[in-house]
Amino acid sequence: MKLALSALSMALLLTACGGDGEQTQAHGPDPKLPTPERGLLPSMKIAQPAAWGEQKPTVPAGYSISAIATDLKIPRQSLVLPNGDILVAEGRGGSAAKLKPKDVIASQIKAKGNTQVKGGNRLTLLRDADGDGLYELRTVFADNLNAPYGLAYADGKLYVANQDALVRFDYRDGQTKADAPPTKVSDLPAAINHHWTKSLAISPDGRYLYVGIGSNSNITERGLEVETDRAMVWQIDAVSGAHRPYATGLRNPTALAIQPDSGQLWAVVNERDELGPDLVPDYLTSVKEGAFYGWPYSYWGQNVDDRVRPQNPQKVQAAIKPDYSLGSHVAALGLDFSSAAMGERFAEGVFVGEHGSWNRPNPVGYKVIFVPFRAGKPAGEPVDFASGFRGKDGKTRGRPVGVTVDPRGALIIADDLANTLWRVTRTP
Repeated sequence: MKLALSALSMALLLTACGGDGEQTQAHGPDPKLPTPERGLLPSMKIAQPAAWGEQKPTVPAGYSISAIATDLKIPRQSLVLPNGDILVAEGRGGSAAKLKPKDVIASQIKAKGNTQVKGGNRLTLLRDADGDGLYELRTVFADNLNAPYGLAYADGKLYVANQDALVRFDYRDGQTKADAPPTKVSDLPAAINHHWTKSLAISPDGRYLYVGIGSNSNITERGLEVETDRAMVWQIDAVSGAHRPYATGLRNPTALAIQPDSGQLWAVVNERDELGPDLVPDYLTSVKEGAFYGWPYSYWGQNVDDRVRPQNPQKVQAAIKPDYSLGSHVAALGLDFSSAAMGERFAEGVFVGEHGSWNRPNPVGYKVIFVPFRAGKPAGEPVDFASGFRGKDGKTRGRPVGVTVDPRGALIIADDLANTLWRVTRTP
């Protein structure tokens, strides 16, 4: 009898949690944070990769999804050019140098859930000349890049954030291949171990570039010297290449976007590990000039991380709280603002690509969500927009990275496990 009751209790618990622990993930502006768990290595779990076959990601009623490019070489982020062409940044960066034993274990676990394709280190251009949703032209716009990630365009200039430098191409409408190698705008801190990706956004007037640069550790366990100019957003002058810290204390700002109308910079940020499966929330936030967001000394505002040495109470006192919790370890890697072209339900808000957790017993993420906005701020629970990347059979068929809203009414999703670019549109 006790066994039967135990089984029933477990079934009820799984039902309440949606079977994957989602209910333990607090979303919104004021998440309830659990007590930190210390002293144990995180539970590491990534579902085994599997091919999509005849399956596709699940999208809401009234929308359809199709693969517009397959067999890419690790697509990360995309950019819709003024004429409707799509550029895709493909590559793999980082370094395995000087790994500690636990980092070796973590990297091996992560690798099981990632593609084994060699990164392209290139930009691929896709064109749908007749507007039928089929991108019949596919060509390499530029190659021999160094793990390109962030992309931005303004005034005939195409900017690419490689893992070690921000570079620029001259671009004219309709161009299918770069005329010359890129010009360096600014060097960027290259990765030693952690966080090679460099996210990118550009001011509405094209004057400034914003580059998200992640930390080189979890909580400065390699010393503060390897964190110089990291865990922050740089502002770079597009002409001179001069840079300065725009906002700091952001452990890994993996995607940046400019809010329409207001011109406000927003980011999604991956927070620290090893405090338990439900700490610390990855988040969506407006990025305020001169603001400090806590890393490494505190999280979610002024919650002190007592693992960090030396402590810095003055910095903790200055830390501001992010705008919106996405849940812990969802690994948000994509961000873009929506528009009316995406339909009334999804007209005001942001799409966020969640690559998926590797360090929770019940995986989370592995989907694209929509966070509704009202009066310029996040308002309400997130909505699953593209899901099923991790199937009910426990297999992982895809992992979303960049998300890009096409002004013509489509969401472009880069899937770096299936090496596919997906396009979601409203059905007639």
